[in-house]
Amino acid sequence: MAETRFYIQLNIKIGSDFQCYGKFLLGNNKKFANDTFQKMRGNKKVNDKTILHLDLVEKKNGLPLNIQMISCSLEELAENCKIITKEIFKFSNLA
Repeated sequence: MAETRFYIQLNIKIGSDFQCYGKFLLGNNKKFANDTFQKMRGNKKVNDKTILHLDLVEKKNGLPLNIQMISCSLEELAENCKIITKEIFKFSNLA
């Protein structure tokens, strides 16, 4: 039986397509993954004018499934990276 994994994927618009340029691995705890993503700064409305967006992804049986998505500015992205790093540290070391 394959494990379920969660991660936050960072995407940037290149031309008319989005390219993944990074991932934060969150492990297999769904509550932790959802709680962490809820703390993200940005806008839940993602459209064709969006340049940066973050996806909360569940990978189960080798197949990725986007659970949630937000768009963000460069400043919000920087803040989100800080939040994710802090939450992973707290979960890994203080839980």
